[in-house]
Amino acid sequence: MADPKAMSLRFPDPEQRAAIAAAAKEAGVSMQEYILSAAYERATAVEAKFLEAFGASVGRSGEAFAAEAGVADPTPEQRAAEQQARLALEAEGQGHAA
Repeated sequence: MADPKAMSLRFPDPEQRAAIAAAAKEAGVSMQEYILSAAYERATAVEAKFLEAFGASVGRSGEAFAAEAGVADPTPEQRAAEQQARLALEAEGQGHAA
């Protein structure tokens, strides 16, 4: 019976298998370890690229909000009107059962 922890290493292309086996041997690791390390390196490279793009996007969003600060931040008059409207709605709701 095969070791349940072993990774199945089937390659339809014998040249691909030979190239990976040679690279693993040169690195001094098993084929399984070589493949897993390569997959990990690729995944972390993709993650790093995503995080870099996300950081740039956050920066652009921050710049856009800073440029339009007057639109995003209500004036004191707008805040007072919103608070009065909220208080009026809460007062109306006092007489009704929830």
